[in-house]
Amino acid sequence: MTAIAVTGASGFVGRFLCRQLADRGAEVAALVRRPASAPAAVASEHVVGDLEALPSLGQALQGIETVVHLAGRAHVMRESADDPEQAYLCANAEAGAHLAAQAVAAGVRRVVFLSSVKVNGERTRARPFVETDPPAPEDAYGRSKLAGERALWRIAEDTGLEVVIIRPPLIYGPGVKANYLRLMRLADSGLPLPLRSVSNRRSMVSLWNLCDLIAAAAVHPAAAGETFLVSDQHDLSTPELVAALAAALGKRARLMPFPVSALRLIGRGVGQGGTVERLTDSLVVDSGKATRLLGWRPGCSVTEGIERTAAWYRSFAS
Repeated sequence: MTAIAVTGASGFVGRFLCRQLADRGAEVAALVRRPASAPAAVASEHVVGDLEALPSLGQALQGIETVVHLAGRAHVMRESADDPEQAYLCANAEAGAHLAAQAVAAGVRRVVFLSSVKVNGERTRARPFVETDPPAPEDAYGRSKLAGERALWRIAEDTGLEVVIIRPPLIYGPGVKANYLRLMRLADSGLPLPLRSVSNRRSMVSLWNLCDLIAAAAVHPAAAGETFLVSDQHDLSTPELVAALAAALGKRARLMPFPVSALRLIGRGVGQGGTVERLTDSLVVDSGKATRLLGWRPGCSVTEGIERTAAWYRSFAS
């Protein structure tokens, strides 16, 4: 039985991953900020507080073979930090380096770090992103994830720790928030949406597929020292996504033609330029490396993932 510790075990990805690892026979230790916040499937819970405070983790990591590092600072909608750049670096790079150093001291063999496609960049044009593309992060979050990756590689080089990096695009599934949830609410509303003229492609990954790859990366010998992009391997345009969401909710999408350039101009004018860019730009990843090296393929189709997410949405929206 493999002993795996998960940071951020009470979060969106963490709760789902802990259950999936336990179902596969792993002995899961949850590292959480607050007591009694870990999923029921875990074998043990360790309250370590904020990793940004660089706590001692030796006891929590005793007997652990692999650490999956999910905890960190994600996109903050209403920023309150005096120095957001430093806040992201502290949470996503310095805390990760501290965790890795503590893992080495405790005899942990491998650390799997959940990074982000934002390390690659914000959009694709002629071809999908691949793992060997030069990093081109454009915001504080992406830069902090890249700094976190580089810190782990330095520790790996000095100590022999096995490091695996996973860079997902948009993650969706039960409990999803932010832009995906807003889009789902719009699809459910039946309101006309000016998105028919958008002809982009976007990669996404469901919780089921992401956690399946993380579980494989935690134990597969060929994963050590590698970086993986991940997706459902079925990319959608924004209009296709809205139509799929509406269909899963038993609604009919009302998509109206509207010039994309005008849509972007209006978005910038109302302070939503970034949101409109994500709705209209393409961002596609090639996750073939995970298939070639690990034999991994997404087990959950895009249609099934959207339908499962819609079922969750109906349960809490009703």
